[in-house]
Amino acid sequence: MKTFELTPKMVTMGGVFYPTGYAMLLFSDAGLAEKAAQAMEAAGFASDAVMQLEPATILHDIGKVDGDSGGLPSVGTEGHTVNKYIALARKGHHGVMVHAPSDEDTQRVLAAISDIPFTYGQKYHMLAMEDLEQ
Repeated sequence: MKTFELTPKMVTMGGVFYPTGYAMLLFSDAGLAEKAAQAMEAAGFASDAVMQLEPATILHDIGKVDGDSGGLPSVGTEGHTVNKYIALARKGHHGVMVHAPSDEDTQRVLAAISDIPFTYGQKYHMLAMEDLEQ
């Protein structure tokens, strides 16, 4: 696994988190996130394609929240999704982000974690977001 680093390619022109080609999954605790990340690597995803995100990272880097105030004042699906990440991170949820550009990769992610419950998941396509469900 590699350390999460927000890059310019992971945000829209307006600065909203939108990492095309990635799946982002949130888990209720660090143990489940760690187990999911390990399962993804065991399923053949390169260790540098899998990133774990602690709640503070989600709040600060993705949600642009300083302390416990606000979040990105954004409209649209991507803004709503970031607000969902913020709400879950405030409850202690951890994230796992994996580079899964193809539909086959997405299915491989979901198969790898089929026995690990996640609370929220999104796949970022070029022009649309897809809700991920178990």
